[in-house]
Amino acid sequence: MQDLIVQRPEGLYCPPGDFYIDPWRPVDRAVITHAHADHARVGHGHYLASAPSEGVLRSRLGEGINLQTLDYGDQITHNSVKVSLHPAGHVLGSAQVRLEHAGQVWVASGDYKVAPDATCVPFEAVPCNVFITESTFGLPIYRWRPDAELFTEINTWWSGNAAAGRASVLLCYSFGKAQRILSGVDASIAPIIVHGAVQTLNTAYRAAGVHLPETQMVSDVMDPAEFRRALVLCPPGAAGGPWIKRFGDFSDAFASGWMQLRGARRRGGYDRGFVLSDHADWPGLMGAIGATGASRVIVTHGSVPVLVRYLTEQGLQAEAFETEYGDESADTQFDAAPPAATPLPDTAS
Repeated sequence: MQDLIVQRPEGLYCPPGDFYIDPWRPVDRAVITHAHADHARVGHGHYLASAPSEGVLRSRLGEGINLQTLDYGDQITHNSVKVSLHPAGHVLGSAQVRLEHAGQVWVASGDYKVAPDATCVPFEAVPCNVFITESTFGLPIYRWRPDAELFTEINTWWSGNAAAGRASVLLCYSFGKAQRILSGVDASIAPIIVHGAVQTLNTAYRAAGVHLPETQMVSDVMDPAEFRRALVLCPPGAAGGPWIKRFGDFSDAFASGWMQLRGARRRGGYDRGFVLSDHADWPGLMGAIGATGASRVIVTHGSVPVLVRYLTEQGLQAEAFETEYGDESADTQFDAAPPAATPLPDTAS
């Protein structure tokens, strides 16, 4: 029986449907799981994505892209392949792609997490025969703590710095991570200042109906004393530039799943490291894979050999796809916060 998804130089391809999922080379038809730069690229002839992702996709790829949207759970048929999109819980608009054809059901998950997140629709387990899973944090050492504990730590760090007259600079990826942090911190502590790249995404989130606390740009701040009490959210790329210098003597931290490893914080030279990821941890991956009921699992980007070996030992048919997907660091091309209507060059990550 023909596989519903295969590898091609352009990306993951559905032969009977004649379309690609998150292709990394320009193609005629692309189904996009979410708007991170390693999954959504310019140059495709036609895009299909979830309705909640429209604002972010157009802000990043250009208002004029040929975009068709689909509500979660709605189904269309293209070249005899039934296609539907289901929540992935990763970031705003993130989706899993369900394909049904000739008695087979395949699900390509894109990136996903199963932890609660007020800024996006929760992950939905979709029953299937074959499940394509990421493995960004596909090692047993990665186990996330409850958000309530983590945000208490961030609030305590911020409050202490504010009392000492020192800015709290929290480095985080502009799309998804920054908005999740905003949804969880105590905005009554002091002003929140964000980099332009973050504010662009905040605008798209608010337009999609996601509640976020008030945030200011540097240019909005009238009293320089606010810089010394503020929580400052900016992408990692802003840390070494002139933008950051206006905050004077600040304490810095990085929010990422990689902060689970103590050496990662030391190498970065951060004062603090907060373990916060928009990807599934090891228990999350195991739970998501099991909930699909799939007997065959294809693993992409991350700890691929480890997860393939483990799943094989559990009695599943496990294999790997080679992809050009990475993590949120691919989004550094957006750190300059380009105008929403300006298409960006296609820079591979």
